[in-house]
Amino acid sequence: MSEWIDITQPLTGSLAHWPGDIPFTYKETYSHADTGSVAIGQIQLSLHSGTHADAPYHAEKEGQRMGDVPIEPFIGPAQVVDLSAYPTISKEALQQCGPIKARRVLLKTKIPNDANRFPDSIAAIDEAAVDYLFEQEVKLIGVDVPSVDPLDSKSMLAHKRLNLRNMYILENLMLDTLKRGAIFYQHYRLQLHTVMVVRSEPF
Repeated sequence: MSEWIDITQPLTGSLAHWPGDIPFTYKETYSHADTGSVAIGQIQLSLHSGTHADAPYHAEKEGQRMGDVPIEPFIGPAQVVDLSAYPTISKEALQQCGPIKARRVLLKTKIPNDANRFPDSIAAIDEAAVDYLFEQEVKLIGVDVPSVDPLDSKSMLAHKRLNLRNMYILENLMLDTLKRGAIFYQHYRLQLHTVMVVRSEPF
């Protein structure tokens, strides 16, 4: 029997964020007593808080904004690939994990999913791995870490290679609860036309 599993990071006050970036906060701006009917709240967060998709514009000025990105790559059959035994996401590691059978791949790395701790280092994806997945007709790559590039990268080679191949990126997925194999994935976006990333909404 199939079931829905939320693989987004919960938005809480303890949610880890990029060093120097804006932390997530929520406050109730008006209570039921204030309005006489409803409670109203507001949130503040970086667009890289929690689970998110990167628009191509994030890494390149000429790239698409999220409002121009098609929704189709974010909905449909996906494959979970367990790369937890490998230090990086390389072509060789992917090949050793078996054939790629879906257009969307979610890459589980060696980093335990902890939404409240920003990692010191991650298993990044290299350009050869991007090219290999492109050859397998992959349209979407999801990772369980804050970036597809090394955390200290300025060149953003993986982001740019994915842009070149018209492949889209999801970051900070919670994949520990998923087993290796096939799933059906849905990623809902906010229709923001002037920003570089979009929030992931819970299923």
